[in-house]
Amino acid sequence: MRWRVGLGFVLFLGAWGGVACRAKDPPINEPFLDSFQRAELGPTWNNTGGDYRINDGTLTVKNAYNHPAWLRRKLPANAVIDVDVVSRSAAGDLKVELYGDGESSAVDRGAYDSTGYVMIFGGWHNSLSVICRNNEHDQGRKAQRSDIHVQPGRTYHWTIVRQGGLLDWKLDGQPFLSWTDPEPLRGPGHEYLGVNDWEADVSFDNLSIRPAGS
Repeated sequence: MRWRVGLGFVLFLGAWGGVACRAKDPPINEPFLDSFQRAELGPTWNNTGGDYRINDGTLTVKNAYNHPAWLRRKLPANAVIDVDVVSRSAAGDLKVELYGDGESSAVDRGAYDSTGYVMIFGGWHNSLSVICRNNEHDQGRKAQRSDIHVQPGRTYHWTIVRQGGLLDWKLDGQPFLSWTDPEPLRGPGHEYLGVNDWEADVSFDNLSIRPAGS
């Protein structure tokens, strides 16, 4: 009995510590920029198990199998997010998650439902681009198109605006996809940005986040 009580207390402390760590992550109240001009990803990011590296001033990953790297800064309720992305794979598969919990990832290579919104350009072997809410399949897909495909080696500039329930996504300054969520994800459990990947060789750079209207 004494051992069980001790173990329970340890587990409680671990869980409390995780909550406390999340609570201490600073909010983004003014423009934030990460240009990855350093040698290591560092404590500003929570790597959930992917092979994320800094190469030549860009954040790169391959074969992450839905283990995101989450930024340890809380997103504004309404935000403008800019990022440069490139895939060196014919599979395309450029992916960013918004307003997730900052911790979740797939179990091994198993099923994974995001805790936030997912923007995927050139997913499913470069055949489909989507805005998803939680699930990337079936009813989770809220807006999609299949007429534009990722060109390997080309750098694309994404601008994503979150304003209330609206998610508006531009590709190189041109309208790409948008969707309005009638029940917007917000508050605890829905405050973080993550970059993600399945198998493609991809990079992210010049991440900029600012409160909408600033």
